[in-house]
Amino acid sequence: MISAVTLAVIGVGLLAGVLGAILGLGGGVVVVPALEFVLPRFGQEITIGQAVAISQIGVLAVGLSGAAAYLQRGLVRARTGYLLSPYTIVGGAVGSFLGLVLPAQAVATVFAALLLYSAYNLLRGLKRVEVEREPSRMVPPAMTFAGIMSGLLGIGGGTVQVPVLNLMAGLPIRQAIATSTFIMGLTAVGNALVYQAGGLLDLRLAAGVALGVLIGARAGAGLQSRIPADRLKLVFSLLLIFTAVQLLWKYWGNA
Repeated sequence: MISAVTLAVIGVGLLAGVLGAILGLGGGVVVVPALEFVLPRFGQEITIGQAVAISQIGVLAVGLSGAAAYLQRGLVRARTGYLLSPYTIVGGAVGSFLGLVLPAQAVATVFAALLLYSAYNLLRGLKRVEVEREPSRMVPPAMTFAGIMSGLLGIGGGTVQVPVLNLMAGLPIRQAIATSTFIMGLTAVGNALVYQAGGLLDLRLAAGVALGVLIGARAGAGLQSRIPADRLKLVFSLLLIFTAVQLLWKYWGNA
């Protein structure tokens, strides 16, 4: 008999997988706050550190499932992904270590600030013409920062990587999303190992999230091609703003 907690975790993974593949996220912007809000209602308490650790497995699942679908459709810039992934992997290791030592309120506040900034960048570039552009020299440090945020917050780095690849590296939004999905799977492996060594990774809950994500990501990758690019950016931005407000309310509303 599958428990209510397991079903809830799989449901969180399904939602995260669909949104993650459509928007180029690791699903962490759904998994981390959703686990914190949903699991206590089923009698299971969870810290933000544990939610971030579990989210790393979801990110890995999105990366594997979503990237496979995007590779088949020729949307992934594999060379760009391989060149930039070392920056996100190193940043991810640093961010994962910070996630083990920083207080929960600090992590949640950084998470919310990052989401709001990413939403602003995407909304500012909403009307940008989707044509190839020359990449900025700031792409490598920006991708390292994306890795740090990935490790610290369990978000896959897509909230930073998609705007960076689209607005700074010059990739059209669909290819930016596909390439971000490809990179985040590589980054999540190292992040998950750090959290496992730190004792925060609950493998039972992580398996449930991963199962839901694997199913949802395949469906999301197929839906992405049917959604206009400007609508993708708008939906992405609104999701980031909503998640940021929820986190700030939880950790500062009663302060």
